[in-house]
Amino acid sequence: MNLDLSAIVTKLQGMAQSVLLIIPNLLIGVVLFLVFMFIARLVRNAVVSVAERAGQPRGIALVFSRIASWVVLGIGLLVALTIIFPALTAASLFGALGVSGVAIGFAFKDIFQNLLAGILILITRPFRIGDQIVTGGSEGTVEDIQVRATLLRTYDNRLVVVPNSDLYTNRVTVNTAYDNRRLSVSVGIGYGDDIAQAKKLILDTIGKIDDVLKDPAPSVLVDSLGDSSVNLNIRFWVDPPKRGEVVEAQDQVLEQLKSVLIAAGIDLPMPTQQILFHDQTETVDGDRVKQREGWPARKDNPKTRQEIEFEGKRRAEASAGQSPPTPQQPDLQKPDLQHAGQSGAEPSA
Repeated sequence: MNLDLSAIVTKLQGMAQSVLLIIPNLLIGVVLFLVFMFIARLVRNAVVSVAERAGQPRGIALVFSRIASWVVLGIGLLVALTIIFPALTAASLFGALGVSGVAIGFAFKDIFQNLLAGILILITRPFRIGDQIVTGGSEGTVEDIQVRATLLRTYDNRLVVVPNSDLYTNRVTVNTAYDNRRLSVSVGIGYGDDIAQAKKLILDTIGKIDDVLKDPAPSVLVDSLGDSSVNLNIRFWVDPPKRGEVVEAQDQVLEQLKSVLIAAGIDLPMPTQQILFHDQTETVDGDRVKQREGWPARKDNPKTRQEIEFEGKRRAEASAGQSPPTPQQPDLQKPDLQHAGQSGAEPSA
């Protein structure tokens, strides 16, 4: 059977001619796109330079330089495609982009949202690169504000990527927003200690610490009456308000306060508990009017049942070698009520 391959050969020849015709356009398009890449780099550097001259933060310069670079690259890609494919005009490209724009918008909704949030953060500047912030369950130093997310370095040297939309819509605490920061620690003293003396000792001790600011001045307030101590709230200010200085200042304050208060005889009580049973050992236990509720003990405490029982045995032993107890000693010998009742009931002669 003879096969007619002329049609296949003709088709292949036509495809080869089409490829050969496209190669020049392809080379021109690639070269033109490389030129646009070079232009995009120049535009990016120019935007950074202009932003720095205008005194804008480094984050704003980086983001807007990236956006300008992307715009230039997008234009270069469209121009290269129209050269490679002559039948593809600019009008048809923009028409296709318009039709698919809705689908692209839904597909990249989160990306565009983070992009706009990042731009707004850079413009409004609620925080800057180098600030220490707290957002959600993350806390650390802002390393970079990118188009899509913000990078945080935690205090244990881990990297946290936070989407810009979360930072823009949720609450963010900026610990380094101001030059000074107020700290507070709590110290408990005994109920028998002089509060005024303890306050004076605390203020004198804090005033000698270099990391604590003299203005605003430290203060000591009675915070609460706890179960086992009078709780004092100690407030003082530090500068700068970074995490390292904050931890170091708290360490120095607590360490020196412990030594000074103990040396002055101020008690630093530990939590204690006292368990009282309904029936204890004293004779008045169970009597809610007379029963003692615990410490401190009085000088006229009621005798315990053991003490009374012991004294009764001693009196019984002492009276065993003497004459029988008289009726005037009802506590040693109880009267025979049954015998007395019978003798009183006998009729007289």
